[in-house]
Amino acid sequence: MEFPFTENIILEDARVRIEPLTEGLIDLLEPVVNNNPGLLRYSPVLMGNRSDLEHYIQSNLVLRKKRLKYPFAIFDKKSDRYAGSSSYLRISNKDNHLEIGSTWIGREFQRSGLNRRMKFLMLHYAFDTLGAIRVAFRTDAQNEQSRTAIQAIGATYEGTLRKHMLMPDGHMRDTVCYSILKEEWPGLLATVFRSVSG
Repeated sequence: MEFPFTENIILEDARVRIEPLTEGLIDLLEPVVNNNPGLLRYSPVLMGNRSDLEHYIQSNLVLRKKRLKYPFAIFDKKSDRYAGSSSYLRISNKDNHLEIGSTWIGREFQRSGLNRRMKFLMLHYAFDTLGAIRVAFRTDAQNEQSRTAIQAIGATYEGTLRKHMLMPDGHMRDTVCYSILKEEWPGLLATVFRSVSG
C-alpha cells in the first residue's frame, strides 16, 4: 500500500463529499463548532471556538505534510453545508493498514445517514483503491454514541487500552479498539452498506 499524501483525494456520492481539509474552510466549518458546544468532549483535542478550529486545522495540515495523517472536511450535499471532519491516520504502508478517526460531525447532521455514507466512502477507498488489509477505529470507552456507530457498520471489537490517554479535563481515557478486515468487506457491502453502495 502506498498512501497518496500529496494528492487531493475527493470521495463523494449523491449525499456527501469528502475533500481535503484546508485553512480556506475555516469560515465554513466555524458554524459547526459554534453550534455544537462540547463537540469533541471525548477527544484529547479542544474544540470550542474559532481559535481552537484554526489550531486544529493547522496542526492537521502539519501532520499531513509529515505523512502521519490525511484530514478531510465533510460536506453535506443535502443541506449544502459543511458538517465536520474525519481523517485517515496511523497509516502504515508497510503493514497495509490505517485507521479512520478524528471524526466530528455537527449534532444536526447526526443520525441522518451522513456518517454511514461517509464511512462507506472512506472504507471503499481504503480497501478497494489503496488495497488496505485492515481498517481500525478507536474511541473513548465512555462515548456510547461513537461505539454504537462503529459497531453498526460491522466493526469487530478488539479490546480496550486502559488509562490510555490524558484528556483536557484531567481524566485518563480508556480507549476501545475496533477493526474491519479486507476479507470482511464484501460481506459488509452486501449487508450493512447495501443501501448506500449502489
